[in-house]
Amino acid sequence: MSISGIFNTAGTGMNAQSVRLNTTASNIANAQTASSSSDTVYRARYAVFAAAQEDMLNPTAQLNGQQVSTGVEVKGIVESDAPLQRRYEPNHPQADNEGYVFYPNVNVVEQMADMISASRSFQMNVEVMNSAKQMAQRVLSLGQ
Repeated sequence: MSISGIFNTAGTGMNAQSVRLNTTASNIANAQTASSSSDTVYRARYAVFAAAQEDMLNPTAQLNGQQVSTGVEVKGIVESDAPLQRRYEPNHPQADNEGYVFYPNVNVVEQMADMISASRSFQMNVEVMNSAKQMAQRVLSLGQ
């Protein structure tokens, strides 16, 4: 892998973790939003990643017959289909005719753990990029 490939892989990893952090922050921010209908309540969202593959026409894209991954690709954001929280709160302004209020299917503890994981993954990609930069600088200084 070339030095530019290392920067590209780390950069796509940082981008993916940034999307993951933003999605998790949105989930935490909306964790206690109430709604009178299950159709309008906020649902937890998760980023979907996949390995970005090198162009198949590139002869260097294969290593031992396997396609080489060149980073992380954000495929999209999906909503969780976990059951919503339905609470009996007849005095709540958002309560339906039966006195129930719907809350999102967001587990704040799980989201905080996901946020810590995404933050550490982002930091590791920064470290990879810094190490590659230092190696490139040392190679350039060899000729002096």
